[in-house]
Amino acid sequence: MTCVRCLVSGRVQGVWFRAATREQARQLGLTGQAVNLADGRVEVIACGDAAAVQALCDWLWQGPELAQVADVQCRPWDEAGFTDFVTG
Repeated sequence: MTCVRCLVSGRVQGVWFRAATREQARQLGLTGQAVNLADGRVEVIACGDAAAVQALCDWLWQGPELAQVADVQCRPWDEAGFTDFVTG
């Protein structure tokens, strides 16, 4: 089990970023969450198979069609105990 916390910046709020991230994560069999932060970034916590977590981290650089991702910073994260991938 691998977990990461990613902070995604750019035009990532109001463009269905969290919902698209949830869809990608679920397709990859990951658990975690995607939430908007007050500073305009999206925080993504993803846990699961290392290859699947890396695939989601790579996808975050693209995001959904309307997103304009400027930066993605991912760091290892302690397992958060999620049973699904949710948005907040």
